[in-house]
Amino acid sequence: MAGVSYYAAAAAGTGRPSVVQFGAAPNRSRWVSRTRLRRRNAGGRFGLDSNSELQVDVKPSSGSMVEIELVATNTGSNLALHWGALQPGRRKHSILSFQSGSNSTLKIEIDNQGLESIEFVIVDEAQNKWFKNNGQNFQVHMRPPAGHHHQGQQHSATAGSIGRKNRDVMQLLSKNASTNDQVNKAAEATPSKCTVLDLFIKSLQEKHGSQVLCKKVFKLGEKEILALMSQVQGSTKVHLATDHVEPLILHWALAQKPGEWKAPPPGIVPAGSTLLEIACESPFSDAELNGLHYQVLEIELDDDSYKGMPFVLRSNQTWIKNSTSDFYLDFSRRTAKSSEVTLPFSFSPILAKNLLQKSSQNPMLIFFPCIKGTSDDSKGTAKALLERIADLEEDAQRSLMHRFNIAADLVDQAKDAGQLGLAGLLVWMKFMATRQLIWNKNYNVKPREISQAQDRFTDNLQSLYKMYPQHREMLRMIMYTVGRGGQGDVGQRIRDEILVIQRNNNCMGGMMEEWHQKLHNNTSPDDVVICQALMDYMNSDLDIKVYWDTLNKNGITKERLLSYDHPIHSEPNLKSEQKEGLLHDLTNYMRSLKAVHSGADLESAIGTCTGYTSESQGFMVGVEVNPVKGLPSGFPELLKFVLDHIEDKSVESLVEGLLEARAALRPLLLSSTERLKDLIFLDIALDSTVRTAIERSFENLNNASSEKIMYFISLVVENLALSTDDNENLLCCLKGWNHALEMSKHSDDQWALYAKAFLDRTRLALATKGEEYHDILQPSAEYLGSLLGIEQWTVNIFTEEIIRSGSAASLSLLLNRLDPVLRNVANLGSWQIISPVDVAGYVVVVDQLLTVQHKSYDKPTILVVEGVKGEEEIPDGVVAVLTPDMPDVLSHVSVRARNSKVLFATCFDPKILSELEQNEGKVLSLKPASVDISYREIPESELLVSSSIDTVDGQKAPSLSLAKKQFLGKYAISAEEFSDEMVGAKSRNIAYLNGKVPSWVSVPTSVALPFGTFETVLSDKINKEVSQKVKILTEKLDQGELGALSEIRNVLLNLTAPTYLVSELKEKMQSSGMPWPGDEGEQRWEQAWTAIKKVLASKWNERAYLSTRKVKLDHSNLSMAVLVQQIVSADYAFVIHTTNPSSGERSEIYAEVVKGLGETLVGAYPGRAMSFVCSKNNLESPKVLGYPSKPIGLFIQKSIIFRSDSNGEDLEGYAGAGLYDSVPMDKEEQVVLDYTTDPLVTDCSFRTSTLSSIARAGYDIEQLYGGSPQDIEGVVKDGKIYIVQTRPQIGGEELEVDELLDLQQLRRHILDHLRVYLVVVGVVVEVRRDGCVVGDTTHAAAAPLDCSPNIPILSSPAAARLGSHPAAALGGEAGCESSSRDAVH
Repeated sequence: MAGVSYYAAAAAGTGRPSVVQFGAAPNRSRWVSRTRLRRRNAGGRFGLDSNSELQVDVKPSSGSMVEIELVATNTGSNLALHWGALQPGRRKHSILSFQSGSNSTLKIEIDNQGLESIEFVIVDEAQNKWFKNNGQNFQVHMRPPAGHHHQGQQHSATAGSIGRKNRDVMQLLSKNASTNDQVNKAAEATPSKCTVLDLFIKSLQEKHGSQVLCKKVFKLGEKEILALMSQVQGSTKVHLATDHVEPLILHWALAQKPGEWKAPPPGIVPAGSTLLEIACESPFSDAELNGLHYQVLEIELDDDSYKGMPFVLRSNQTWIKNSTSDFYLDFSRRTAKSSEVTLPFSFSPILAKNLLQKSSQNPMLIFFPCIKGTSDDSKGTAKALLERIADLEEDAQRSLMHRFNIAADLVDQAKDAGQLGLAGLLVWMKFMATRQLIWNKNYNVKPREISQAQDRFTDNLQSLYKMYPQHREMLRMIMYTVGRGGQGDVGQRIRDEILVIQRNNNCMGGMMEEWHQKLHNNTSPDDVVICQALMDYMNSDLDIKVYWDTLNKNGITKERLLSYDHPIHSEPNLKSEQKEGLLHDLTNYMRSLKAVHSGADLESAIGTCTGYTSESQGFMVGVEVNPVKGLPSGFPELLKFVLDHIEDKSVESLVEGLLEARAALRPLLLSSTERLKDLIFLDIALDSTVRTAIERSFENLNNASSEKIMYFISLVVENLALSTDDNENLLCCLKGWNHALEMSKHSDDQWALYAKAFLDRTRLALATKGEEYHDILQPSAEYLGSLLGIEQWTVNIFTEEIIRSGSAASLSLLLNRLDPVLRNVANLGSWQIISPVDVAGYVVVVDQLLTVQHKSYDKPTILVVEGVKGEEEIPDGVVAVLTPDMPDVLSHVSVRARNSKVLFATCFDPKILSELEQNEGKVLSLKPASVDISYREIPESELLVSSSIDTVDGQKAPSLSLAKKQFLGKYAISAEEFSDEMVGAKSRNIAYLNGKVPSWVSVPTSVALPFGTFETVLSDKINKEVSQKVKILTEKLDQGELGALSEIRNVLLNLTAPTYLVSELKEKMQSSGMPWPGDEGEQRWEQAWTAIKKVLASKWNERAYLSTRKVKLDHSNLSMAVLVQQIVSADYAFVIHTTNPSSGERSEIYAEVVKGLGETLVGAYPGRAMSFVCSKNNLESPKVLGYPSKPIGLFIQKSIIFRSDSNGEDLEGYAGAGLYDSVPMDKEEQVVLDYTTDPLVTDCSFRTSTLSSIARAGYDIEQLYGGSPQDIEGVVKDGKIYIVQTRPQIGGEELEVDELLDLQQLRRHILDHLRVYLVVVGVVVEVRRDGCVVGDTTHAAAAPLDCSPNIPILSSPAAARLGSHPAAALGGEAGCESSSRDAVH
């Protein structure tokens, strides 16, 4: 060591170091391989700041001595090491000061076997700057902990670990992906330019009504010729059209069998033709479409027995052929007839596969058949590109050279079609790679020509990769299917080296010669498998069974070997003395094969990027590959480490090395680096190797600890993030897993509950990615598959197979292993019971609740549903909904289930759910417990006795009616004017709370557009045209045309605001202290008016309309007021139920909290909110039930929100809340949430304080309503609670139907009479004008009673159950609110 070295020796049993001084040391920037002791950092390299790094090495010294060397580079000032040695149950800390130069080194020797690790931080004393490891202490492990048994290594060279560079996870962020809507819009906005041949086809179909039976496009240099067969009114014709400039003669014939040239009958030849012995010559005619010149020829056939038409072209004296062959239009390749059906691509792959299997026994199980050849087949695809691919497929089948050259020519058209175009290319290449398409047909091609064509295609893809970052993920997938290719000798080596192998090993005949002939003329990816089969055969002492096993496992059968243009008939028949030489030579030869054909081979990818010179005599002689310039420092050594550990049984070190290599490579992949393509293929190979390594480790994880499984999950999430365009959510998941690991290591009692939230979020991320792939790829697979005649089962599982080939499949398996462990530790059970009801019914399995929400089942039905979003309705006749999906407990569908007495539960155990699905059609009895559901099969007779679908306790549900609200002359009103004739319960409750809630709770200022405003505006003469259109559409709706709903909503957006509405609303908002949008410009008022119109139009939402129809409400009587409030820019939003809705426990408050605005909670955004319960007897001790897993938060700056407030929300027995829209004036910003930086999740003290405040607010508001359970929405901003609405909690009172009076009638009675008699427990009492109760009060105490018409009043049984405060129940569905006077106490 240069300079002076000092050592700090830990005293035995104390771990206390002596004070030492650092000296200068050489800069050590290489990657270090050292003995692996534990998964966590056993040394490594860490970034201190942008210029300085810390290298830590741990190595055994003599005996039990361990030496730890720390090297700090480019520090330039005094540093201090704050450190301590750790042993189980003990922790000793010390401070070590030292002087530092530009580089500084410190060695610590510890001779104490009881010490497991050291922890430390570093401080720059001059700048008072502390260096930590991602906010945590650095931790270096010296020995395996007690009880840890390190798995033995095969070779000493494999006993090592790579130091992960200390980098912020968010440095891996990529946010270039487009949403599906943006993708589709982009494709629509940039359509490919129509050629004259496209116009010609369109003209045939539109002007002449022709049906195209088959068509083919052939290349004529830079021009094209189209040949198609059409049928119109029973006449079959062949049309030829070309954009070739020079005059052409068609030399043609007809064929009734392949290869035949037969002169056509004289009666069908076009005018001006010349009949020859076996052919006919016909001139093309000039024509023009949209100013574009072309040549055309039409031939009408007289016989349907012809199989095709061979032809060549003549221009002057030059003959034009299809490369070296004749052109041929195959009449047998016709568009599928309408009798052929396939599954619609809107189904998920798994569902489609299941339906296909079941349809073999029952064809009726194929729902919504999609007819091939219809226009809908191509929806969601780059249709023109796919049809072009289909036209060129026959040429592509000649050889891989032809296919890759055609693909290279199509790249520009794919680019113009956007992501859907690239999806089309991927589907085509994947069909090719999986041998669904012919690789070679009657054409010999040199290997170097294939390699050059690959090189050309992948060069074009590389150009797109540089120019369009949003498409990089798709481009990587295409390149993975194609292989690297290469110019010059890269492909030629395949041809030359097999001769060297044969000569050197004396194997010139038999199978080796047949393989040589195939390689010489048509090499393909199959040759990689054949080479591997030969090596496996020799390694097994020439066991021919092993040879066939390798071939068959990789999809190569005897029949396929015989199908090559140069077939392989023979089996290898080699001698033992040839084994050693052949193994050596074939191992080298495999490099050449993989260099051309494999896009994911790690060794060849590394060699291409780091460079190599041939050392094997006879192989790649004189070949030199230069390294890619600008590779990170130490990168070649890192890749060497990876290759050295590629066969390790314990894969942690290998995967760490692979991920470190990918992370180091990432900056180069994001720039226009020279030889970018080689780096992309290297990254693809590293990605693929991570996946195979993880899959190899599954057996070793059978009995692994939860901590180890979480660690593997974090590795796979990181790998997936590195392969994904829009990876912010995955990176937040990765941070969450890392935090869960730290919580587990520190024995935090919340670690399992926290980890479960991130498990759910990660699953959601995988599901979202799967849906994205399905939406983008499956339509193209369906359409192109139908055009190319691909087997239907292959098409149906296309997207599923794409997903299986990546890291997502491995990650899903790891999550499934960890899930039951976490549920057990966190005492979560296998179920979450959202609505607990004992039920019995017939089991029906459906894919999505949304698809059956308006269906009526004629017998008690238990739905087992794959997907529940949260906004659906519960179908009539359904008694239970069981799902693996996780809607919020307070979501719309959850509330609906509880209100309808339907069992609703989430099942976390796939095995239990599968067992339930297997009971489809059977009658089951279900009994929920706190975290479980027991079930048993019962006879139908027992069901008939116990079932009562339409009744509760044998009584029919009450009939419901709506009283139409009238316009009372005001277009806008302040909160003081709110009444039940003017606004709904939402507005009245807010007015009631104002001034009554505690000082630490706020209520936003509000005004409203009252009932009747909408109808009055619609009838205004300035909106006459809109009104007429609405009237016509309403009549259509009354006739059952549900499509009119969306049309009505769109028409209403054209409403014009009358000037008196604008002026009244402005006056009310300004007098209430609210900002007027128009003060910021006319555009801002138009934004506000558009939001108001969307609220009013939401009366015609499909869900709302069908919901009213289900309960036979007159939809025309539904009136809409609009509540106007300033938006509180929330830190958090919450919903409170003051009675626990899952258990019915009145003494317990239940609440859910989300980050940002509450729309992600009430609007059924995916993922779970944070949930907690709190005893009303101890509001200071909330108990967290679940941490949040919602990936998205909504945030907005200063703005105004317009809330729906219909009279339908006032009805008892009808949950109208949540059916209609609330619309902010400004668009919310969607933010991907990082819960590792959220104090509500990470700071126990902050969490307890915030949740306690929410619970206390709920309790106090419930008390304002006399203890009537409330459903409350609010937000938290800077620690302050804001309540935005409250209403009675559905199901909270457990009231009988006959306990309710007609509330509207009673209100009118109070208005009409100053004296009212209220029956309380069968005793008549009189309510005087002053509100006092007089008379016989034996069973009810007198109390001041607010006789405001805003208050709905309950009948005597309900009131009696409230004990001494009968009037405290003044609530019902609408809620209990008053104008200015106090509530009953």
